[in-house]
Amino acid sequence: MSHGVMKVRSRLLLVSILLTLLPGAVQLAGQPAIAPTGTLRVAFIAGNPAMAVKNPATGELSGPAVDLARELARQRRVEVELLGVQTPQNVIDAVRTGQADVGFVAYNPERAGAVEFSRPFMLVQQSFLVKQDSPIRSVREIDQPNLKIGARKADSMALYLARTLKRAKLVEITESNGGEGTLALAAGEVDAFGSNRQRLNDTMRGAPGLRLLPDDLYDVEQTIIVPAGNAERLNTVNAFIDEVRRSGFLAQSIVRSGVVGIAVAGP
Repeated sequence: MSHGVMKVRSRLLLVSILLTLLPGAVQLAGQPAIAPTGTLRVAFIAGNPAMAVKNPATGELSGPAVDLARELARQRRVEVELLGVQTPQNVIDAVRTGQADVGFVAYNPERAGAVEFSRPFMLVQQSFLVKQDSPIRSVREIDQPNLKIGARKADSMALYLARTLKRAKLVEITESNGGEGTLALAAGEVDAFGSNRQRLNDTMRGAPGLRLLPDDLYDVEQTIIVPAGNAERLNTVNAFIDEVRRSGFLAQSIVRSGVVGIAVAGP
């Protein structure tokens, strides 16, 4: 037997051993980096109407996050799995631990570290609810001595107020002590409750005696997160955001959602 034939056989034997040890290697190698399992798993906040809403009659999900998740999966030729969670930290944890490949969450510097944020794709306006007889008429009057300003615990508004309030006091609201802030407002525990405009609109419908301020405190940048250190996945997501912004897909999704107070983020 020639030396050349023996060399080829040795290589074939080595390949056979490797394939036995790594049975999934060939299948996974063909999958896009954005969805290594073959299914794009996407985490989002189920209770945030700026991201997604569920049709009460059919249970069908719609909204910008849902549209973008499905379009990204379609372009990468993979299936999509939508993972609705309760809080921004739940989204971050799902991506960090590998339960989700990407997640939709607002950028805040306090959330950096375990994940990396894409460039912003959407802006969500933030304002406040107050009681009808409140003297507060503008967001410019929020940061005043002796005022108590409520926001959902760990929400973008709460993180922002914690950084920026100088005179007023931040009161973080949880489901057990006031839900969307209406009970806290009614009880006088807070003088104003802050969140995104769509959420405040929805809250106000079921709570007479409240008023939504006409102006906005700031715009929250919505992003897509990937695991820290995964540059290839981050580049894929950023290129996708550029494409859906340029094509008009994102703008059409926002209009179709009917959500108030959201807009396409500039490049």
